[in-house]
Amino acid sequence: MSYQVVITEPAARDIEEAWSWWSENRSKDQADNWFVQIHSAIETLPDRADGCPLAPETELLPTALRQLQFGVRSRPTHRIVFTIDGTRVVILRVRHVAQRDLTIVDLN
Repeated sequence: MSYQVVITEPAARDIEEAWSWWSENRSKDQADNWFVQIHSAIETLPDRADGCPLAPETELLPTALRQLQFGVRSRPTHRIVFTIDGTRVVILRVRHVAQRDLTIVDLN
């Protein structure tokens, strides 16, 4: 099944904050590359969301929380956390893998 992808405001903020971190702590070129590549990863979700594993926080919501791990190189650095709602993939948050697990407050 092919889904429509919706990026929530908190997830969009997460992406923007990660881009800013890359820009300030690495380089603007690396930040731009990261930004393009994470959006490319998100673009794969319409056709593969069902195959993504459950996120560790899946018990927080009545619908399953799934995650797509993403990294610019071979090692994942971020998790794209989402739910499947009918015909939509709803991206709730984007987290660095070193960040603590999400709480219910993070999902509201």
